[in-house]
Amino acid sequence: MGRAIESIAAGQGVEIAWRITRENRADVTAEFLKQADVVIEFSRPEAAFDNVMLCLDAGVPVVSGTTGWLETMPKAEDFCRKTGGAMLWASNFSVGVNLFFALNRYLARLMNERPEYAPAATEIHHIHKLDAPSGTALTLVKEIIAQVERSSGWALSPAPPGPSEIPVTAIREDEVPGTHIIRWSSSVDEISIEHKAHSRAGFASGAVTAANWLAGKKGVFNMNDVLGL
Repeated sequence: MGRAIESIAAGQGVEIAWRITRENRADVTAEFLKQADVVIEFSRPEAAFDNVMLCLDAGVPVVSGTTGWLETMPKAEDFCRKTGGAMLWASNFSVGVNLFFALNRYLARLMNERPEYAPAATEIHHIHKLDAPSGTALTLVKEIIAQVERSSGWALSPAPPGPSEIPVTAIREDEVPGTHIIRWSSSVDEISIEHKAHSRAGFASGAVTAANWLAGKKGVFNMNDVLGL
């Protein structure tokens, strides 16, 4: 993602002030961070909270695309609001995926009135992805749970789902950029919606767009705010 963002940024006339990696992470200070207008953070689940808090503490807006740290994210959001900072997190920055989210919410609202249909989710990613299910899959199933009264949770295969749980299947194979499928099945038919990424360019472009949008703002935001959804 770092390389993809650098390539997209150059094409949009956005200057990369510096690149932080595990090699120079210990040298990062508040003054160092303040050289940038916005920080884009793509790291690992165990590092994301500290990285985001470092930016917020320095008063630098931060866009984060790291998944797998939802348990500590509310603490970062509270700190952001209390200190007048700016942060934007998304499980997926692709414009297409965020339109897919909107479609998923609409279909879920329809299915709330159709108890004969049961939802299920499948996500497919490259073998290097650390978290399962993906952050995007979690966003999709949580949006269904919020809209469908008969759904109250989810279960990751091969664990058997409970009566009100949405089964989620996570597949890891080769170097695929990512596929997400939502299925609604009844005894007589099935309705499915699917998003398949062809490359990481869509994610990188959305992250740069989000960074441009966040500069100069204060508060906690997501891609719905950026895209006006």
